[in-house]
Amino acid sequence: MSRIEKTFAALAAQRKKGLIPFMTAGDPDPAKTVEFMHALVAGGADVIELGVPFSDPMADGPVIQRSSERALARGVSLRHVLADVKRFRERDATTPVVLMGYANPIECFGIEAFAAAALDAGVDGVLIVDYPPEESAEFAERMRAVGIDPIFLLAPTSTDERIAAVGKVASGYVYYVSLKGVTGAGHLDVSAIASKIPAIKSIVSLPVGVGFGIRDAQTARAVAETADAVVIGSRIVQLLEETPPESAQNRLTEFIAEVRRALDGV
Repeated sequence: MSRIEKTFAALAAQRKKGLIPFMTAGDPDPAKTVEFMHALVAGGADVIELGVPFSDPMADGPVIQRSSERALARGVSLRHVLADVKRFRERDATTPVVLMGYANPIECFGIEAFAAAALDAGVDGVLIVDYPPEESAEFAERMRAVGIDPIFLLAPTSTDERIAAVGKVASGYVYYVSLKGVTGAGHLDVSAIASKIPAIKSIVSLPVGVGFGIRDAQTARAVAETADAVVIGSRIVQLLEETPPESAQNRLTEFIAEVRRALDGV
């Protein structure tokens, strides 16, 4: 059983909802990434999604695009991200870490080499936006062979056939994109999410995490009424963008703790 599976099993046993914060590795300061990851855990994060900076992030809105640009300008690469995960593991052997990014850096690294390096670093899952399930069976199999969960996206436009296709290759959890748009968009429809999640669960047996557009504790709580977990990304990246460096770590922990309290009230 992977760390992700164990985490969701424990949450289910406690009748709790998962909290999955996203941050871009290397932003705003490459030296602070691991420190910020620990701050997220201190606030109550169950899983961390760590963004791999990329120059063409097609699914990401302006906030996360800027974070990737800043990280790339500081020389942050996939190898640096893996090194950060390895340093995080020196103090935290239990919190799952999912790398979220795009195919190009992995293709350049080489899938076999990446699988070995990710395993060595302590990565638990990978969510590669532009690896569609129809073309990713081999990649997913290679990840699972080393104990890493391949996580895939579903959208409001996903058909039952598409949901079933994702269910065949995914493990760990599936990520439901809550709106037709990019990360951080502001037109979240909680009622539409509530109607879609049961349809997904009738086809896919994995936990369902919901992200894109969740910016505060109140919205997170509303989404968690039907989802197994909520993913918060753009708001965290924006918080780091706006907060003075000396208080960023505490601010992260405070924000995540606020969301955690809201989820625990579901």
